[in-house]
Amino acid sequence: MALAVISPSIAGADPSDGRVSSFYTWAKPLPARAGALLRAEPLEPALILPGAGSGQRILYSSTDGLDGKTALAVSGALFLPEGQPPEGGWPVVAWAHGTVGVADICAPSWAGRSWRDVSYLSAWLRQGFAVVATDYQGLGTPGAHPYLATRPEAYSVLDAARAVVRERRELANKIVLVGQSQGGGAVIAAAGLAPEYAPDLNVVATVATGAAAVYPRATQPSGGSSAEVDATSAYALYLALSFMAADRSAKADQLLSSKAMPLLALANSRCMDALSGDVLSAGLNWGNVLAPTALGMLAQRMELVAFPRYAIPTPIFMGTGERDIDVEPARQGELAAQLCNAGSRVEHHVYKGLDHSGAVNASLAHSIPFVRRMIAGGAPAAACGQDS
Repeated sequence: MALAVISPSIAGADPSDGRVSSFYTWAKPLPARAGALLRAEPLEPALILPGAGSGQRILYSSTDGLDGKTALAVSGALFLPEGQPPEGGWPVVAWAHGTVGVADICAPSWAGRSWRDVSYLSAWLRQGFAVVATDYQGLGTPGAHPYLATRPEAYSVLDAARAVVRERRELANKIVLVGQSQGGGAVIAAAGLAPEYAPDLNVVATVATGAAAVYPRATQPSGGSSAEVDATSAYALYLALSFMAADRSAKADQLLSSKAMPLLALANSRCMDALSGDVLSAGLNWGNVLAPTALGMLAQRMELVAFPRYAIPTPIFMGTGERDIDVEPARQGELAAQLCNAGSRVEHHVYKGLDHSGAVNASLAHSIPFVRRMIAGGAPAAACGQDS
């Protein structure tokens, strides 16, 4: 059940003391309206994407996706292209990142981004898109981060776009939802929820690479063996924390094996790179990380990680690495089929010889033209299907 992506940080704010700055805590009453910009500050130079004219850390109001009603603050970042905006403003890429961890210090607006993601987002900036990048509910800000819970992720993505479009005149209400791995699942969920949760947003397209889709029967990545040490089994530790945060009756030993249990406290405080090393040192893999009762518990709480709907009114681009062992290509193909069967318009590309990470930037050759066509009112190259 490999689900996400390792995202090493570039040099930026120092997370070594285990704390983020006071910027991430909002002590005043929150506005009644979700998607309101609460405050912003300039990003440290090392955290600004190449090709950005400016970069800001932002805090905005959103809705707790677990209970669907409680107001909370979510953090993120906003990057504007260089130069002057076009008439009507820059269109906006609402970016949803892959797995970085669940501790506040792992929030990309604080810790930085992988070079893969830096390169990818810079490409969108060069194409004339502003980029707003949520950290997700509870990542950076107070409260638990409900890892892989689709509704909290979706609300965080949509409210980030609302906050900047409402406040920045140089931005157009032309929103492209873009995400990788954990974020790929997040933007598909956001596209499905946008008509009811954020009808004021003009979502023109969704781009998802390595899209995470959780299925109870999937117990290990397709490219590995249950006998091999496997760093991707670290995702199970984060998922266990997410389930326990959402369901107080869930116990750690119902989700994780006795071999994995000693690492659970580390998962609560260490980002993905460090935790992956811990998992390798402990000899964990998808055959020994989960307790026998884990998949049954997951099946009982599928609403937490399941997609709210598959019939999505706006077109979707999906990119999959043929050698992806983090999110199995078969699972991504099944997700594309479910979307298609529900009536969604999906253009799905599979990139031969590339893995979970390698497919991200390779997909730009197809995803940027796809988005241009959608903004111009066109349709996916294939009505619904896979183009290898």
